[in-house]
Amino acid sequence: MASLSLRHINKRYGATRVLDGIDLDIRDGEFLTLVGPSGCGKSTLLRIIAGLDQADAGEVCIDGVSVDALAPKARDVAMVFQSYALYPYMSVAQNMALPLTMRRLSALQRLPVLGRWVPGSASARRQIDAEVAEVAGALGLSGLLARRPAQLSGGQRQRVALGRAMVRHPKVFLMDEPLSNLDAKLRVETRAEIADLHRRLATTFVYVTHDQVEAMTMGHRVAVLKDGLLQQVDTPRALYDTPVNRFVATFI
Repeated sequence: MASLSLRHINKRYGATRVLDGIDLDIRDGEFLTLVGPSGCGKSTLLRIIAGLDQADAGEVCIDGVSVDALAPKARDVAMVFQSYALYPYMSVAQNMALPLTMRRLSALQRLPVLGRWVPGSASARRQIDAEVAEVAGALGLSGLLARRPAQLSGGQRQRVALGRAMVRHPKVFLMDEPLSNLDAKLRVETRAEIADLHRRLATTFVYVTHDQVEAMTMGHRVAVLKDGLLQQVDTPRALYDTPVNRFVATFI
């Protein structure tokens, strides 16, 4: 678990201002939703936290330590995108195990056939398999581990993407509109699964959505953005009862 602090984050693409002086503190174990209309900068902010984009100015801190100089893989965050980003030629188990395989096995140990005979490979693979099985059980995927992504429903593929993030035990989960490709029924079901996942893991979640219902029902607090500016950060009840301006009142 970790706290996350954003200090005066600015970002421009040419003459277009995308983020303007974003200051935000996210508490350890908090579920914060970022909501706003298309083009407000919420996904860009998430990518800056992950290290996939660089801010023009400002600082990102995890547990009080700046991570601006760290590569994405060194920040200990896990990101779930709108697209599932699963490898179609890998099974569910292989997709979920990939972060652990890359982290714990050497290049030789990862070789398809010969790698299994490299010293230490067998025990490391057994441990990876056990951790994948545990997460798969929590997500209701135990009976699907041998399937390929093409054999899964949209909701199942999204759970695989979540599972691949979970096995890493990251400090922070970043979710960029993970439910937008699902139909209405699956959205409701998966929304409940993500909320339950957060309760069990007690890990810091930052969740981007353009859906006001998702933002208000899932987040401990909601951050509302418009044109790169942070309008209000508060609990769902406070946003609804005491919006700070007309935009927040009409949008929420």
